[in-house]
Amino acid sequence: MNFTQSFKLAIKSLMTSKMRALLTMLGIIIGVGAVIVIISLGNGMQTMMNEQFEQLGANMLQAQIWDDGSSSRTVDPDDMYALVDKYPQYLSGVSPYVSNRGLVRQGSEEFDRTTIYGVSEFFYDADRNQTMSGEQLAQGRFLSYIDVDRYQNVCVVGSYLSREAFGGDALGKILTIQGTPFSVIGVLAEKADSTEGSGDDVIFIPYGNAMRLNGSGHVNLYLFNSTSKDTANTAKGIIENRLYKTYQDSDSYYVMSSAEMMDAMNTMMNTMMIVLVAIAAISLLVGGIGIMNIMLVSVTERTREIGIRKSLGAKRRDIRSQFIIEAGTTSAIGGVLGILFGVLLAGVAGALVNSLMGSMSGGASFSATPTLGAVAVSFGVSVGIGILFGYLPANKAAKLNPIDALRYE
Repeated sequence: MNFTQSFKLAIKSLMTSKMRALLTMLGIIIGVGAVIVIISLGNGMQTMMNEQFEQLGANMLQAQIWDDGSSSRTVDPDDMYALVDKYPQYLSGVSPYVSNRGLVRQGSEEFDRTTIYGVSEFFYDADRNQTMSGEQLAQGRFLSYIDVDRYQNVCVVGSYLSREAFGGDALGKILTIQGTPFSVIGVLAEKADSTEGSGDDVIFIPYGNAMRLNGSGHVNLYLFNSTSKDTANTAKGIIENRLYKTYQDSDSYYVMSSAEMMDAMNTMMNTMMIVLVAIAAISLLVGGIGIMNIMLVSVTERTREIGIRKSLGAKRRDIRSQFIIEAGTTSAIGGVLGILFGVLLAGVAGALVNSLMGSMSGGASFSATPTLGAVAVSFGVSVGIGILFGYLPANKAAKLNPIDALRYE
């Protein structure tokens, strides 16, 4: 009996008992569908994060300093500016980055979830109309060198504050931050969804003013830009050497480039996807056990048929291949149904995640599209599981004694 005949017999056997066949395939369907959904969501998340990192620029570096201000060894913004001036071929600029939360008031309205960032004029790139964290300017101007140098009480607000506090007309108006009046000189374009506490509920002020509001005399985070992507590693080494010269301890600071941050996020995502796929693969294992169980039942039910075929000259390999093909066909059909189920569910999950992450994705779109590789691997694994778990029942059928099989009632 050739493959085509065995395949037709397998289809006929499945059609004889449709409900039993569907229940047998259920584990394979769920397992394959789950694997495709997880891989699709993971790939979509990686793509979105990579796009965001590329928007920020591959030449950005972050220097985090673990300093509470109690040590006599410390660096200040002037030290970092001097470092940039010393190595202009590798470093193009630096901005201190001071974050704070405080009560923001405009008239009788209070905003207690607004995030306040203290930065320098270098934080904004006028040529790209973009800040180092991805915001774009919609109205007015950003902070200037004079604003930062003279500790001017000026600010740039997000679209949420512009709308809620000033009715969309914020330029030139006054708001207070922890009781100190600030004049609005710029409004940012909508980045998230313009809701309270979102990426649009922000204020940028000169970093010196932010340090005064915090009551702190030191900065723990600096954002640098290397002159190009190719000089990022050299720039990182320069910053690390300068910090080591002060602190004499590499555990007192941490410097990371955008490329390293992207690689770290991708590594974390890949690890998480492997764990989740491994968990989802348990369903495939359960599906394989279900196929083996139903094939053992099928062998028992068709013992007399096996005896007749053997008495007519069928060899062991013919009987074995028939049942292996039947098990593989069952798992293959389950795999196809699982792929369709996974693609449909991935589309729904992608749309849901995209809507939920709208306020955090910075305007980047999220798309959970299954890759051809994921579909091919899922289908191949489903067929392989069917053949693997179908071998034992097939081998049992092949070893049946034809005389005993003919006598079976």
